[in-house]
Amino acid sequence: MKFMDYIEEKITFVLFQISFLIILSLLLKSLSINLSLIFLIDIIFFLLIFLYLGFEYLRLSKKNRQIEKMVNDLEEKYLIAEVLPESKNLENQAYQKAIKIACKAMNDKISRLEKEKEDYQEYIESFVHEIKTPISALSLVYDNEKNYELKQEIQKIANLVEQILFYARSDVTEHDYFIRPIMLSDLIHNVLLDYKDYLIHQKITLNIHDLEYIVFTDEKWLHFIISQIVQNAIKYCTRKKKEITICGLVNSNHIILSIEDSGCGIKESDLKRVFEKGFTGSNRNNKSATGMGLYLAKKLSERLGLKLRINSKEGQYTNVQITFPKTNLYQVGMSK
Repeated sequence: MKFMDYIEEKITFVLFQISFLIILSLLLKSLSINLSLIFLIDIIFFLLIFLYLGFEYLRLSKKNRQIEKMVNDLEEKYLIAEVLPESKNLENQAYQKAIKIACKAMNDKISRLEKEKEDYQEYIESFVHEIKTPISALSLVYDNEKNYELKQEIQKIANLVEQILFYARSDVTEHDYFIRPIMLSDLIHNVLLDYKDYLIHQKITLNIHDLEYIVFTDEKWLHFIISQIVQNAIKYCTRKKKEITICGLVNSNHIILSIEDSGCGIKESDLKRVFEKGFTGSNRNNKSATGMGLYLAKKLSERLGLKLRINSKEGQYTNVQITFPKTNLYQVGMSK
């Protein structure tokens, strides 16, 4: 609060004091008190009022800063009503009561929304697990019939169902992950097995090397992240030379998993937006794109403490890198 704003707020008090001083001066004059003395009394009175207002302003400013710090330090800001000190000022007491009522209503609403979200997440997870059974059965049927086209469509459904599950869980990864040592070569092998039919049918050449590195993270979440990147690499590998290169790099502080395709690439203007939710690129010809794969991959990477970066040149390649921090556990894992 600025000092002039404070004075404006105290204008009634100031006017009352001035009125009192005028009456006092007139009374003293009627008693034939020396005008110099009256003038001196007026000056002292004004000075005392000014000092009082100044000290009161400083006191209130300090209190305001303390309250602001208290709010900033609170993780759940809507709990401020519970920690605010009781005020002796009647007007402030009314404001505090109003804040408490508002905060209670907000807390009740948050609790209700959290319960609804929890119920929704449980339903989604139950739905996904139930629908996986008929999807797997259909996949086996089309396998036996060697009907690649229909199996490909079933795989698309399976991928979308998997996206739904991880999207529902994406805000609560801390309750659903288990950190353990993972050999990158083994994980990449398992991911590529999921897409072997796509790779064979589209005659994509795989160039895989330098993956004998151990990283410490959650296998299930990392499998999903890499799957989204591989799906995109396969989907956009539309040039005559179809090649996907997957390799590992290591430096003093990090292990980097690089996945590069020789596909159509990404426009430079789109690069900064590829991780946005629902962004499918300025070229909307690809109707199968949902704009959720890279968004989820980025979100889950950040929650796992990993860095996800993408580089691309339109018409030539797209390179995605996942950076894993190298810890002391990495040295232990390598020694084993």
